[in-house]
Amino acid sequence: RSGTFFAYEGIGSIYWHMVSKLRYAVQEIHAASITNNKNSEVINKLRTHYVQICEGIGVHKSPLKYGAFPTDPYSHTPFGKGAQQPGMTGQVKEDVICRMRELGVYYSDGSIHFVPSMITANDFVNSDQNIMCTDIHGVQRIVQISSGSLFFTICQTPIVYSLGEKNEVTIIINDDSIEVSEHMSLSVSHSKSIFSRDGYIKQVYVTMDTSGMSE
Repeated sequence: RSGTFFAYEGIGSIYWHMVSKLRYAVQEIHAASITNNKNSEVINKLRTHYVQICEGIGVHKSPLKYGAFPTDPYSHTPFGKGAQQPGMTGQVKEDVICRMRELGVYYSDGSIHFVPSMITANDFVNSDQNIMCTDIHGVQRIVQISSGSLFFTICQTPIVYSLGEKNEVTIIINDDSIEVSEHMSLSVSHSKSIFSRDGYIKQVYVTMDTSGMSE
């Protein structure tokens, strides 16, 4: 940074942003350590540091402690001066990106891979729920998820994580036929189907081995 600040900048804003940058960097190194088959002690230490960083100033803070809504791009705007931030701040973007990456969805060689190494038990719902989502045809439909599940979408295809005793991926085809794989990834053809939004794949269930999962 130079010695001159814009009206919407200050030492506090830079510090908050640095926490989010550090969070992103540690998350990136953690993912690379898994890809490069580093020993589990290194991976676990990185994960521990990541969790500690998340407790710092950022998206996990309540509005009361933070002084504003953490994900509001204009949260640092002075009272009575109007919006001073030039769009969404870096901190907010990095916090959102980090949360998306925590889901552990990676793309390699044309395939979707599920490596949810940063998911914790607290990320899963503790009761049965009905989730409203919009499918590839623009039609709203309800997806029922059970307690111990986590829901999100990839290209409008519902993905449901659930806790279990082993890693397993179950693919529901549009004719309601089922394909099951012990590999935590989708084939190139199935991944292409999701990317192209052709409707061939109706839903994907990813079961995660709960051994060693953090609270």
